[in-house]
Amino acid sequence: MDTDLPTVSVRLRRADAVVLFDWLMTVDLDTVPITHPAQKQALADLLSGLEYLTDSDVAQSTAEEIEAAQAEVAKDMGW
Repeated sequence: MDTDLPTVSVRLRRADAVVLFDWLMTVDLDTVPITHPAQKQALADLLSGLEYLTDSDVAQSTAEEIEAAQAEVAKDMGW
């Protein structure tokens, strides 16, 4: 990722970050529906950003932590 480009910060609950990281690590990005190649790249960039968070241990989450995070995120679903 080009560090000279403008960036934005996104605040996520740790549980959301764990769920997203786990999904992005396991999903085949070639099968995710996209309408532009940049969407696939943006998902890959998100994965990279979640993996290298300096103030988080999201990438080292255990299976139990992932399951707990999924339960936490799912209970807040309004649909």
